[in-house]
Amino acid sequence: MFYENFLRLCNGIGKAPTAVATELGFQKSAVTRWKGGCNPTDATRARIADYFGVTTEELCGEELPRPERASAVNGDGELNEYLEQLSTRPELRMLFSVTKDATRADVEKAVAIIEALRRVEGKD
Repeated sequence: MFYENFLRLCNGIGKAPTAVATELGFQKSAVTRWKGGCNPTDATRARIADYFGVTTEELCGEELPRPERASAVNGDGELNEYLEQLSTRPELRMLFSVTKDATRADVEKAVAIIEALRRVEGKD
């Protein structure tokens, strides 16, 4: 379960598992061991979870099911969609995490930068 989640998180940010392991200071052979079924130590799991902005329980597939969100947000479909995206896409969770203390002006600048990058890359 750990390796499958690790792989999914790596894919979510567009990086190879060995690249992430190397960034975190692990040997490439660690990824091979994880793929073969070996579980990393608690300290290693904590570092990887921090890197992706998830809990170690999420990383290892041990997190309890989340309560139904629809009732928590009174049926707001758009908000539910955003919550679902945040729960399934590590890159969005990372973006949200670094902007949670941002001012409105900070967010507007960040949005302008992202929009400009998308125009340059032809994604808009």
